This record gives sequence, structure tokens and C-alpha cells, in this order.
Amino acid sequence: MVLDFGQPPGGILQVSYVVEDIDRAALNFAASFKLGPWFIRGPFQPAQAIYRGQKTDISISLAMTFSGHVMVELVQQHDDKPSVYREMIDRQGYGFHHWGVATQNFDADVADYRARGTEVAFFDITPIGTRIAYVDTARELGGMIELIELTPEQEKRYTAMYVAALGWDGQDLLRRS
Repeated sequence: MVLDFGQPPGGILQVSYVVEDIDRAALNFAASFKLGPWFIRGPFQPAQAIYRGQKTDISISLAMTFSGHVMVELVQQHDDKPSVYREMIDRQGYGFHHWGVATQNFDADVADYRARGTEVAFFDITPIGTRIAYVDTARELGGMIELIELTPEQEKRYTAMYVAALGWDGQDLLRRS
């Protein structure tokens, strides 16, 4: 099966970067790679966020667009609270953070990573009910993997962003929701 935006489940859907300033980073990515439009959400607090086993109330913003069939995501954390983003910033600074992988078997995929000795570093449920889990593969792969439960609503949103990127005319670069 191939998703409406061209990626197979289990393949790399997203490449994500932690940035200091989301608007500036989106403008730089647009200028350097002709990427857009950017769909920006935030600042917000992930409602059910669990970081390394503890509830957290971090404040973040996200910006997303597509480059071909792969989504590029930017993440800005607005506070110094412990998180998967803050631990990377403190360790090495801003830059590449994780790959996003769409899964149709969320529980089984999380269990598979746990069985391989990989810790779930972050878990949340998005406002549309999509579960996400970051598994800490940084030592082995140089970044984490975000497992993204592929629900019909999630696929619909990603497909709309993909279609917008295909037909983007360079106008209306930053689109806030």
C-alpha cells in the first residue's frame, strides 16, 4: 500500500529539525530549497505528553511542508522544560532531530522497538487522536524515530499539505492554524 501522499507505511515520511526560531527557519528553508507553503501550529502544549515516563507541559510550535513525497518538519521549543528536543539542544545544539515513520500497527511497532531494547522517549496523542511515540535510536542512527499512527484523519491532513506543496506558487508562505 502507498499512502495518498506517495509514501509506503514503514518508510521515512518525515525529516525533522529542532530550530531556534520557527519563522526564520521556515524562511531559510524556503529560500534555500524552494519549500512551501509551511503549515505552522503553535505555540501549544501537547495535551498528553509523556517524556521519559514523566508527564510534561512543554510549549512547542511545529511547521510542516513537503519536499516531494517527504515531509520536512521544524520544531521550536519555547521553554527550558525537559523534553526530547531540549535534551538534543543541550547535547549538540539545533539541527536534525528525528525521522517520522507512518505506522498502521502502532502498538505492535512500539512493542517491537521495546523488544529490541529501544526506549520510548516521548509519547503523545494529538488533538485529532493520532498517537505518536519517539523511540530513542539516536545512538544507533544519529537521530530518533517518531512512530506516527496513521489514522484516516492524519492521512487526510498530510495529503492536503502534500497537494499544497505540489501546487505552491511561492505565495502565502507561512500558514498558521
